[in-house]
Amino acid sequence: MWMILNQTRPAVLVLLFLALLALEAVRPLRRLKRRRTRRWSVNVALTALAFTAGYLMVRPVALWTAALVKNQDLGLLGVLPLPFWAKFAAGFLLMDLTFYYWHRVNHTQPLLWRFHNVHHVDPDLDLTTSFRFHFGEVLYSTFFRLMQVGFTGVSPFTYLAYELAFNAVTMFQHSNLHLPLALERPLNWLLVTPRMHGIHHSTVGAETNSNYSVVFSFWDRLNRSIRLNIPQAQVIIGVPGYLRPRDNGFLALIQLPFLRQRPYWRWPSGKAAQRPQPPPSPHPGRLAD
Repeated sequence: MWMILNQTRPAVLVLLFLALLALEAVRPLRRLKRRRTRRWSVNVALTALAFTAGYLMVRPVALWTAALVKNQDLGLLGVLPLPFWAKFAAGFLLMDLTFYYWHRVNHTQPLLWRFHNVHHVDPDLDLTTSFRFHFGEVLYSTFFRLMQVGFTGVSPFTYLAYELAFNAVTMFQHSNLHLPLALERPLNWLLVTPRMHGIHHSTVGAETNSNYSVVFSFWDRLNRSIRLNIPQAQVIIGVPGYLRPRDNGFLALIQLPFLRQRPYWRWPSGKAAQRPQPPPSPHPGRLAD
């Protein structure tokens, strides 16, 4: 069964990518600041390197580990006498919860942030940002996947099902798609949506360091890292210290983690990036327009 899922996954993701690409062109959430041609070419090149690293390292290690723990009844789910559906549901949730913490660690640990910052310095946010990661971040995440799959004890089928959902929601949340607020608010109680993730890409450091969830949004609510009350019109995308056009060249982004770091949350003038006005709603858990 997991082999069928593995074979159909690329087609599903390509169709979803094309659908979201068309929808965000028709109903954009934010006005883009940079020309698409150069920015998209850089994002596609970084994505190609990231996907290559993932295909050669992360996936083989994760699937090998999943097969091992399943055959040997290892990991948390391996020692629990649960039916298949319960192991699948628990494994899916555990994969998403552990990735929430992994994402958070990539923001809070300076060495890891050097690499993860390549994803955040994109001056705009749209579908092409989804997998724009430094290949170094993808390579070192292999160790996380090894520990994650080994600890949870998920089967290859559960791993591939989560990977499909992970990639699908990653594209959805990064898309520049304007959903009706009446639809996005209830949807956001379950899933990470474009408005929620747009705040995670804000130039205000406290906002970037929130909304870490990947698939299910409730991990941020449970861990009190939710921040939704910022209208998208007030969200400036990017990292203030790296918003010059040359900062987002392909070679500059490849070199970025290895160079001396600038103050991330200060504009080139030296002024700290802060929200110019308080959010219209003091409740951080209510999604703003």
